[in-house]
Amino acid sequence: MDSIWTQTAQLPDFAPLRSDLNTDVLVIGGGLAGVLCAYKLSRAGVDCALVEADRIGGGNTKNTTAKITSQHGLIYDKLIREFGVERSRLYLEANQKALEEYRVLCQGMDCGFEEEEAFVYSLDKRWKLERELRALDRLGFSAELVEQIPLPLPVAGAVKFPRQAQFHPLKFLAAISKDLRIFEHTKVLELAPGKAVTNGGTVSADRIIVATHFPLLNKHGGYFLKLYQHRSYVLALDNAPDVHGMYLDEDEKGLSFRNCGGLLLLGGGSHRTGKQGGNWRELERFAGRHYPDAREKARWAAQDCMTLDGVPYIGPYSRGSSRLYVATGFNKWGMTSSMAAADVLTDLVLGRKNPYTELFSPSRTVLRLQLAANALESALGLLTPTAPRCPHMGCALKYNAAEHSWDCPCHGSRFGEDGSLIDNPATDDKYDL
Repeated sequence: MDSIWTQTAQLPDFAPLRSDLNTDVLVIGGGLAGVLCAYKLSRAGVDCALVEADRIGGGNTKNTTAKITSQHGLIYDKLIREFGVERSRLYLEANQKALEEYRVLCQGMDCGFEEEEAFVYSLDKRWKLERELRALDRLGFSAELVEQIPLPLPVAGAVKFPRQAQFHPLKFLAAISKDLRIFEHTKVLELAPGKAVTNGGTVSADRIIVATHFPLLNKHGGYFLKLYQHRSYVLALDNAPDVHGMYLDEDEKGLSFRNCGGLLLLGGGSHRTGKQGGNWRELERFAGRHYPDAREKARWAAQDCMTLDGVPYIGPYSRGSSRLYVATGFNKWGMTSSMAAADVLTDLVLGRKNPYTELFSPSRTVLRLQLAANALESALGLLTPTAPRCPHMGCALKYNAAEHSWDCPCHGSRFGEDGSLIDNPATDDKYDL
């Protein structure tokens, strides 16, 4: 189940850590967010090291659809209602700034960067599109309502964002990581103030950034309640149409579309990790009906951390931590969110003011409806009297027949049929029988 990114990129190799190390800043996690943090800090002259338990780009970064856009579904009407106009404008600005940074960084880089228009469509809820347009108008952003899009779906319309982008995430990662101090196959076993114990030695650092997708410390920050995880699926189809843009259904259960190198990337089938969903079967049925001559070239799945309010958690790990930071909860929009995280965290490390610090603060209110849903799932998982069980917090695992894995509906840890760990927050390599 390798993605087309994995099939078509050559990442540099980095040796594991084999002795104790002193550095000013340690970044834990070699996905796009972690590597961008290390890149920006190093460019700013900060002594920085990054440790990755496996290979850089080996987690969710290799499984993204790699849309670089500030159009995150029909989010801006929702943000205005929950946060007000000014904070919603900051969210838009942060993501547009991230897009522009990619545009500059990718100049002359062989990473498939292409400018594309982005669309969020609705099958039957035009009023949602019109409400989103009014919200964007309040934020001063020039979006457009279009009546028709080149998809085999009857739509009520779509909201179009101009000058968004897409790229090859692993080729980009390879380019920015090659001169960084990175240690692969270096797993953090224990975190303490100012140090991280790994399987290759102890790293002492003045500041530590945790960019491990789901945060690895349970006892701080309450992330086991503030986050849940969501899976989505992709088919890469040859001999399918060029849709000339990036498309997403406003419905969480809908489909997404973009092209890459002559292939159509069809996404969807999503569900909360550990629950039932359409997975690849849904995509296969759609492709069979609408693209009968298409041939499957690859398939893969992504797992995303979802926050209580749709905004990432970027900043101090908890209220009491001044030298420990986190970047998580990108809500399926990891490209711009990773760049925004690198900007915010670099400024925090350097003691500079950043206009988006308060917006992304992990310590903002948790009084959201999603908190109750997360707590209920945790309670059900703990009370279900079946094995195997997740070593993270003891929830009952559910078998995922589509991917032949055992998945945790509480917090999203996943294990192979042999018990080996696939996705965190669990850190043990075996589930409990």
